Amino acid sequence: MKNIFRLPFRTAAPVGVSEEKAQSGLVAIAAGGEAHWSGRSYGELSRNGFMRNPVAHRAVRLVAEAAAAVPWLIYEGAEELSDHPLIDLVRRPNARMGGPEFFETLFGQLMLSGNGFVEPAILDGAVRELHLLRPDRMSVVEGSDGWVAAYDYRAGGRTRRIAADGEGISLLHMKLFHPLDDHLGFAPLAAAHMALDLSNAAARWNKALLDNSARPSGALIYQPKEGGNLTPEQYRRLKQELDDGYSGPMRAGRPLLLEGGLDWKSMGLSPRDMDFVAAKDGAARDIALACGVPPMLLGIPGDNTYANYQEANRAFYRLTVLPLVARTMSRFSQWLSPDGSLRFEPDLDQVAGLGAERGELWSRIGAADFLSDDEKREAVGY
Repeated sequence: MKNIFRLPFRTAAPVGVSEEKAQSGLVAIAAGGEAHWSGRSYGELSRNGFMRNPVAHRAVRLVAEAAAAVPWLIYEGAEELSDHPLIDLVRRPNARMGGPEFFETLFGQLMLSGNGFVEPAILDGAVRELHLLRPDRMSVVEGSDGWVAAYDYRAGGRTRRIAADGEGISLLHMKLFHPLDDHLGFAPLAAAHMALDLSNAAARWNKALLDNSARPSGALIYQPKEGGNLTPEQYRRLKQELDDGYSGPMRAGRPLLLEGGLDWKSMGLSPRDMDFVAAKDGAARDIALACGVPPMLLGIPGDNTYANYQEANRAFYRLTVLPLVARTMSRFSQWLSPDGSLRFEPDLDQVAGLGAERGELWSRIGAADFLSDDEKREAVGY
């Protein structure tokens, strides 16, 4: 046994495990090292999260679609304006995208990168169109004072510099809070990048399990009466026969034909495997929580935080969707109306997720006999 611990270890080259049977009858396998995690960049989160993980895909789309569906209103002081060029602008930002599609893309970029860039198209001193710029193509140019002086946008093999503070309305940079970066935001999905890797690894593990007879592997035990071990040639032939005749989903359940001295011992899920399955559900829950989506809305088992689906949906709108919409409207108001004369507000009466809550408010206000009609209208937002 002491010879096992005298094996040379080389850190520069990967360590492989031979498939040939050890003649001594004893195989020692040592594994070590740190876990490998994917990156937190926009491209990595988009590929490994949004495009490959169903939980992350649904969570990001749920936030982006719900926030993009909230109607916008514009006010001048206390008066709501029913017809204004800025309302037409946010309802149809450009010729290729409508309002919901435009803001769904913007909110999706905020969830995946923590940043959103909107470039205006100005004609005759007025903003005619709004266009989104991909965050992964944008880089910040700092001035000598440490503040943002410009942005470099790379597309089509060229780099275009956009001034941060140009004349009139310039580029809009929206960002979420980042504790360690002064200029760029932090993506909510990046906080769950370890859970993303665990969830993706669990999916690959399940796929490999399906490819290997759709069940955990068993142990083929060689117990000859006269003792001894299989020769290398016998070992290779046996392994080849198992791979060719009994592996894969199309061969699941095929009876195993064994020669003398061979015994098959089936293995079920061990407690360690059961913990792995529970870890997959825990990773899905962490992804949902990082995106601000109640796990109940994603059908994740084992989560009973909310009493019912309606309560979870209301919490989703109040705690995730409306704060994101409010900060976006506030930023657009400051950007498109620098003098502060105009402001955007959400039309909460048209939000489907808050229908029950608005109905309760209308019932309480309608039953208040001590209020005049004008006071009731003001209390419900008119």
